Amino acid sequence: MLTSRYLPLPSQDVLAFGNRMSRLFNDVWGDFATADNGTTSWLPPVDVIEEEGQIRIAAELPGVKPEDVKISVENSVLSIEGHKAQPSDLSHDRLHRFERTYGAFTRTFTLPTTVDSEGIKATYEHGVLTVILPKAEKAKARQIPVQALKA
Repeated sequence: MLTSRYLPLPSQDVLAFGNRMSRLFNDVWGDFATADNGTTSWLPPVDVIEEEGQIRIAAELPGVKPEDVKISVENSVLSIEGHKAQPSDLSHDRLHRFERTYGAFTRTFTLPTTVDSEGIKATYEHGVLTVILPKAEKAKARQIPVQALKA
């Protein structure tokens, strides 16, 4: 199971709860973190799915250019970092409501020992970043034959 860097997550329920708490925190405290130019730190929502032979992370990054995303692995920690630029054509003189978030974001995940970090691949399509974490061959399930011993 893939876990958050700061809190080991034993189940999908806890991961979902953590994501909801992050969103709640952003909803409640987001206005206090907003700078004068409307940019703030934000957390893109992610899905973490364990599949046969791999773990897939899908992160929603609408409006983020692929070249503004950096993915790295260090000491078994996967980091997804980036920046969503605020459109330059927004006129603050006539702006009535500002709900979309802009600015830097970072998501980190502690990788289980079963992940082959050399084989990690990432794609970006329609505002969704997909990171594939292949499982190491030694971690994949295999059948063990049972041999009968003569008595």
